[in-house]
Amino acid sequence: MNEKILIVDDEREIADLLEVYLQNDHYVVYKFYNGTDALRCMEETDIDLAVLDVMLPDIDGFRICQKIREKFFFPVIMLTAKIEDSDKIMGLTIGADDYITKPFNPLEVVARVKTQLRRCSRYNTSISGQPVEKSEYDIRGLVINKESHKCFLYGREISLTPIEFSILWYLCEHQGKVVPSEELFEAVWKEKYLNNNNTVMAHIGRLREKLEEPAKKPRFIKTIWGVGYGIE
Repeated sequence: MNEKILIVDDEREIADLLEVYLQNDHYVVYKFYNGTDALRCMEETDIDLAVLDVMLPDIDGFRICQKIREKFFFPVIMLTAKIEDSDKIMGLTIGADDYITKPFNPLEVVARVKTQLRRCSRYNTSISGQPVEKSEYDIRGLVINKESHKCFLYGREISLTPIEFSILWYLCEHQGKVVPSEELFEAVWKEKYLNNNNTVMAHIGRLREKLEEPAKKPRFIKTIWGVGYGIE
């Protein structure tokens, strides 16, 4: 079955050009020049990947990306004429998977689309359609790879100790769930947890420092007081 690609760009020449190139690669393309119609399409169609322009006449691409992440997990590629790092970080923080600056070669966009779809397919399902064990997580710009044992924050490598890596990996494996401190300790240290054990708290603190986490509003590792930790 051919993947369904959503294109949202108010520059008609760009949207039309991308449509032609993607259709030539046998993708099914849903093209819109505004965000409102695109959001309506997502509610009615099983989209496999979205290509969003940041600047739109009604709803900006960042807001559309946020709405996508409220319900869907398909890859999102942002398009923008801006080159500031802050815009790229903003896009990745709210859930975008890739970022392309205008002007661009349409073939590059097609290549990025293929890469994101391949990654999504490889990490989420096997050929039989059954879940497979992930080797990498990409959470709003935080990338951790089990095979290379490396971690990146917005493209910059973060040096983690083996324990810190294991903690972060375990939380990513249980993304969206609250992991009790006891469970986290026993999973990482392979020892029995004691009620007065502050080891987990201390390591979470150092891990947050390396991830440049704001003390009051952490972007990644959340504390659920009296219960444990989690990554949303």
